[in-house]
Amino acid sequence: ILEKSQTDADNNPTWWDGKRLDEIEFCRWLLAKHHMVHVGHFFYDIDGYLSDKKISKEILDAIEPYVKSSLSSKVKRIKEVLELKCMEDRLPTEEDRVHFSNGTYYLDGGFVPEKQFCSNRLPTPYNEDAKEPVRWLEFVNQLLYEDDIITLQEFMGYCMIPTTKAQAMLLLIGNGGEGKSRVGLVMRSILGDNMNICSIDKLSQDRFCRADQEGKLLMVDDDSQMEALKNTNILKAVITMEDKMDLETKGMKSYQGYLYVRIMAFGNGSLTSLYDASDGFYRRQIVLKVRDKNPNRKDDKDLAKKLREENEGIALWALEGLNRLAVNGFHFTVSDRALQNMEDNKKSDVNLLQFIESEGYLHFQSDGEITTKEFYEIYMQWCEDNLEKPRAQNTFSSYFKDHGREYGLTEKKNVKNNGGKYVRGFKGVCKHIGPNPFENAA
Repeated sequence: ILEKSQTDADNNPTWWDGKRLDEIEFCRWLLAKHHMVHVGHFFYDIDGYLSDKKISKEILDAIEPYVKSSLSSKVKRIKEVLELKCMEDRLPTEEDRVHFSNGTYYLDGGFVPEKQFCSNRLPTPYNEDAKEPVRWLEFVNQLLYEDDIITLQEFMGYCMIPTTKAQAMLLLIGNGGEGKSRVGLVMRSILGDNMNICSIDKLSQDRFCRADQEGKLLMVDDDSQMEALKNTNILKAVITMEDKMDLETKGMKSYQGYLYVRIMAFGNGSLTSLYDASDGFYRRQIVLKVRDKNPNRKDDKDLAKKLREENEGIALWALEGLNRLAVNGFHFTVSDRALQNMEDNKKSDVNLLQFIESEGYLHFQSDGEITTKEFYEIYMQWCEDNLEKPRAQNTFSSYFKDHGREYGLTEKKNVKNNGGKYVRGFKGVCKHIGPNPFENAA
């Protein structure tokens, strides 16, 4: 039974008639005093993301003096109505401004102490007079080579606005103990709940993981595994996302939603793929190899705390990188070293490159021909000789169909095999026939 003291009848809110609660009227009343929207599966207000618990608590506090039974179920029903009442397809995702806790910073006009409804509000305040982040600058100079620091600066700034326009992820690779994970802690301090911790492998394989990234600015993999990814399609799609994609949460029907999350990973090895040998997988990666740890360095156990104290100064430093990135048309400043890192990782991962550039296995000539089957058998022999894990047959064949011309190869459908049959193969290469080691044995 829903009851309220008769003595308070004259003070009843419009949504309470003394016996029953009008859910629609309650939602109108609540939205009038607390403007919010519901996008995907989340609530947002002027300060950004609102957890379900916060919404439920606000509803409970309002109805508790009036509703005296089944409070939990009533709160749940009202929240469901509220979701429908303030549903929006998406929130504004302006690329030209950063929403700080105390106002809005425009890339082309500076800061104004005025809040706007937005998809992501940082917990960090904008402070034009913040001190130079001395400890942070000392840390990054110990961690990275000088010409790679500006890349990190640009990427950290890139993560402060909701866009995937630059279409790249950042990997920091080292041998361990250099302090790479401190970068993730600093990003958490700047972005707050706008950042998630998750593994790239989980993102690639768990169909529910994509929905967890909705509305987030950054996903950090702070211990990237060296196992090759079985599927890279999701990762590539998330990095370059420009439209809706299929998202799914447990117990609910899948829906079309927007993602603009960026990805930053720290690990001891490069990101590899089990089946994907395409350029698209590698060109989406910016790989920065960190400096070796100084054996005489004494680790500061309070470094994370000290870096958080420089939060406002680090935010200004990252903004400088964001402005530079925007002026450059969202093309990152990448050093020759980082570009070579990508090429080296690609060559190491895709051992097809090492195979085709090896000696003693193939002979390149314009009129040479080889069947795809024999070509793959030679590759398998090369893998056995060099203790390399061979790629699958379809990956091998697809790679040389797409990249054969780089090595003077042309795909053919009528190469004659040893049995006299005409099968698929390649022109421009044949099996290397070396000297007979027993020719001069006598």
